[in-house]
Amino acid sequence: MAKLVHSMIRVIDEARSLDFYRRAFGLQIVDRIEFPEFALIYLNDPTTGGFELELTVNFGRTQPYDLGDGYGHLAVVVDDVDAEHARLIAAGFAPRKLVDFKNGDKLVGRFFFVADPDGYQIEVIQQGGRFG
Repeated sequence: MAKLVHSMIRVIDEARSLDFYRRAFGLQIVDRIEFPEFALIYLNDPTTGGFELELTVNFGRTQPYDLGDGYGHLAVVVDDVDAEHARLIAAGFAPRKLVDFKNGDKLVGRFFFVADPDGYQIEVIQQGGRFG
């Protein structure tokens, strides 16, 4: 049986990205593998372990990556989505508005999106129901 282990995104500024993911989501470096032309940096939440976010830094790259129209988003679950929304606003990360996502009258989820420094979208979801 397959087990999901990580998702990779390419970033321009390693320090800026590490700062964002640490301050926004508490992700810490668990491994860094450097090659002559690039580095792979693996992040996860040290309290839960498991699935990791891999940041790939191609040395010398200065132009932003074209995210195209195929990339969707990463998602994280939080205990209090309202508090996280307020915290990210206070941290200057400019999250988008909170959304109550419904299917008819049934609440599917409560969430908001925030972009990382390279424009990747992260969905922050209230824990519970489907996202327990």
